[in-house]
Amino acid sequence: MTPSASTANSATEFVFSRTFEASREDVWNAFTQPEHLKHWWGTPGSSIEIARHELKPGGMFHYSMKLPDGRAMWGRFIFREIAAPERLAWLNGFSDEHGGLTRNPWVPTMPLETLNTLTLAEQDGKTLLTITSVPFNASDEEAGVFSAGINGMKMGFGASFKVLADYLTLTKQKGENVCK
Repeated sequence: MTPSASTANSATEFVFSRTFEASREDVWNAFTQPEHLKHWWGTPGSSIEIARHELKPGGMFHYSMKLPDGRAMWGRFIFREIAAPERLAWLNGFSDEHGGLTRNPWVPTMPLETLNTLTLAEQDGKTLLTITSVPFNASDEEAGVFSAGINGMKMGFGASFKVLADYLTLTKQKGENVCK
């Protein structure tokens, strides 16, 4: 499912890539299975509690993230496209405990939702992960705030994907199989 130009603003596109020392299937499973997501998703140092996880088009990943300072916040994905193990697209936003959309608690003028597309490409036993994010149904002001926040998003995804890399390495060292 590809968004129409009227719903996603590709002029304010955020793209982030990282190569992982893991198979494409391991990275896919770490990104799509709740038993793995809870170990790495979110802000480093936070803990995740998964309220709902339905990996299907229209399904929801709904979670609570407890931050190191004790505050909790909710987030959600609405899956749009699932092409295992190479492509995943979802609408991402902050939410309340019931899964309803809410504003970003730190930057209320950010778009309510972003359309994220994840691609995984195998390269000599490693995996190149690329994530692209664009504002979805955003006003011009919201798209501008999104664009102005791209450096912060780079730092945030960089930190989260470092935790993912460490998790993949740890599971490999323990002899655990992320591919199930």
